[in-house]
Amino acid sequence: MPAALPDYYFRVRDNGAFVFRVDGENRQRRLDMEQIAVVKLRSGEIRPHGDRSLSPEDLSAIRDWMAQRSRTLAARDMDDIHRAIDHLNLTAHWAQSKASDEQLEEITDQMLLAMHDLRSVLVRKKADRLVKVQRSNQKPERP
Repeated sequence: MPAALPDYYFRVRDNGAFVFRVDGENRQRRLDMEQIAVVKLRSGEIRPHGDRSLSPEDLSAIRDWMAQRSRTLAARDMDDIHRAIDHLNLTAHWAQSKASDEQLEEITDQMLLAMHDLRSVLVRKKADRLVKVQRSNQKPERP
């Protein structure tokens, strides 16, 4: 027995999705997908498509998808950062053990600028976090 089709299909796009209602139980026994909404993740906006209004079930399914999609994208961002750390380590090994003088000449200035920029941001953000922790640990003095 084939698996049941979901009630909704989300066609992912930059910053959101087009939302379709899936209908596999029609007279022609073919799969129909009717667009019902457009979703923007960053703003949290859910716009009904055309003149339609969305049911509470539609809105609930869309909000659930938005929450899950946001978690997925956040996990991907962290995975990308961990991969970048791995690439930095591999690059250091390459520069030390395999790179020719010509290759190093080609990438050194760009790499140093990118690393300086990243270091500046990380140091500033770390200092901001430390200041917040210090402020939250200080008890107000009584007069």
